[in-house]
Amino acid sequence: MRALVVGAAGQLGRELVTLLGADVAWAGDRAEIDVTDGGAVSSLLDRVRPDVVYNATAYNRVDAAEAEPGAAFAVNAIAPYLLARASRDVGALLVHYSTDYVFDGTTSRPYRETDAPHPLGVYGASKLAGETLASAAGAEHLVIRTSGVLGRGGSEQKGGSFVERIVAKARAGEPLRVVSDQVFAPTCAADLAQASVALVRAEARGLFHVTNAGSCSWHELARAALAIAGLDASVEPISSAALALPARRPPYSVLSCEKYLGLGLPPLRQWREALPDCLGR
Repeated sequence: MRALVVGAAGQLGRELVTLLGADVAWAGDRAEIDVTDGGAVSSLLDRVRPDVVYNATAYNRVDAAEAEPGAAFAVNAIAPYLLARASRDVGALLVHYSTDYVFDGTTSRPYRETDAPHPLGVYGASKLAGETLASAAGAEHLVIRTSGVLGRGGSEQKGGSFVERIVAKARAGEPLRVVSDQVFAPTCAADLAQASVALVRAEARGLFHVTNAGSCSWHELARAALAIAGLDASVEPISSAALALPARRPPYSVLSCEKYLGLGLPPLRQWREALPDCLGR
């Protein structure tokens, strides 16, 4: 099955390319393809003629998106539509990734695919628009919502993954202050890649939630990462209000993976079990 991977330099993209191996007919990032250029996207897919298009590219700078809504919507909404339209034209399946930030976090149970989205900021709104536009383009599609993706090498846009940045700051002796009132499900990029390919092979279509099992706060995640790294550093728990970032985050954004598991696919690991892999250990 010929695969095309957009966003191949990112945390998830790298894992997809490694996992798919010889099935990758083309892989690249924004240096190789402008995903907001409809002509360029159509030309690429017409030349490669893939069976599956994995769209792992995203504008994921949550706070910067508040000041750059145009850039966020171009990559997170317009690009998925262009990829879906081009996928339709060549008969390919589009696999597109979205986020738990499409929800406002006012529930106390894991969100299901049937729950109504209500994003709190530009990033979540742009990702929700991408879901809608990718679904409306007429292509076969698989939209995967996930949460807090962590991978070896981290996010280039953010200068490394959250856990990598925490470990680096601890080693540098910098003070650590991490929010303790946002609960989510950290997800290992390698596990997400495996689940994505499993969904494709199961001929799944539509919207699915996929995360590692369990949940925690960012403060709990930071402490767990430091323990794995063997660092005895203090992490001060703070509130989201005290951090005062430009973008609001959902206080609770755990996703229910019951629909995914209902296909008989293997469950993803507990996040604590997966975390060492995200730190290259």
